[in-house]
Amino acid sequence: MIQAKSTRVSLGALVAGLLAASSAQAQDAGSSVAAFYKGKQTTIIVGSSPGGGYDTYARLLARHMGKHIPGNPNIIVQNMPGAGSNVAANYVYNVAPKDGSVIAALQSGVVLEPLLGKTPIKHDPSKSIYLGSANDDIYICIARSDSPVAKFSDAFTKELLMAASQSSSTSDYPAVVNTVLGTKFKIITGYPGSREISLAIERGEAQGACGLAWPSISVTQPGWFSTGNVRVILQTHATGHPDLNKQGVPLAHSFAKTDDERAMLDLFFSQSRFGRPFVVAPDVPKDRVAALRKAFDASIKDPELRAEAAKARLDVDAVSGEDLQALVAKVYASPPAVIARTKKAIHGE
Repeated sequence: MIQAKSTRVSLGALVAGLLAASSAQAQDAGSSVAAFYKGKQTTIIVGSSPGGGYDTYARLLARHMGKHIPGNPNIIVQNMPGAGSNVAANYVYNVAPKDGSVIAALQSGVVLEPLLGKTPIKHDPSKSIYLGSANDDIYICIARSDSPVAKFSDAFTKELLMAASQSSSTSDYPAVVNTVLGTKFKIITGYPGSREISLAIERGEAQGACGLAWPSISVTQPGWFSTGNVRVILQTHATGHPDLNKQGVPLAHSFAKTDDERAMLDLFFSQSRFGRPFVVAPDVPKDRVAALRKAFDASIKDPELRAEAAKARLDVDAVSGEDLQALVAKVYASPPAVIARTKKAIHGE
């Protein structure tokens, strides 16, 4: 009995010691992260032009995230548009410091570029570290009210001039819809970002666009839809946005005729879950990645950020970094035949 009691005391002491050691290690890690970020400037590189949706969300996060990172660094935003955010992704992956002081805010299409794109890239989205996404985006197709397309079904017989950025959602989405469903969108590329696309539609250079995010375009261009000058004709999303569903805006999936067409749309539209991904390079130390992910989540839940987002009518429906990382891994495990057919649908090859 005495021996057994002695054993229990020894095991208890051992467990207490392990817990104390673990707590000390956690405190050391936190102190190390705080020491790194204290007095340091952290940069969010936005892979699109100023004034668009990605830029808006990045600046919203930058105003609040610093107070949730140990050491409370000052966060600034820089724009690096080009090649559907692949210029920014290449920079953060290969050139920028790999110490957690540089974060990329990228267009969602970047994640699928190696699988479905043609743009030469020097980064591997499957190896990038995801901090989270600001929202689960609902991408749409829109048309001017004076265009020949009053509803989506008209696009099967009537041409619609669509403004787009090269190698981005605004060029890839209409291309996929054209090939898989058979619409007659005429895609005009060369616009740097959503702001320039919006100006082209307002000037009448283009009659519409596809692959725009409803949570941002409804905020940056509210007058379009309240006046009826621009209509939402299609949702390229699995379930759609509640407001648009109430208005009867159809889902692209409802026009698919075969299982093969549905599989291609499922793969391509999966990027909507990526929404507005914030990523860092693979070599960033794990303790800083953990701190940044925690700070991202805390920022999204921050009452001040939420209040600011609500005032600006921005949807904040975040996806965690862990969930995003798992989703990317799942997408990269897609059947090669489905990937090949979807890529052909985009590029016509």
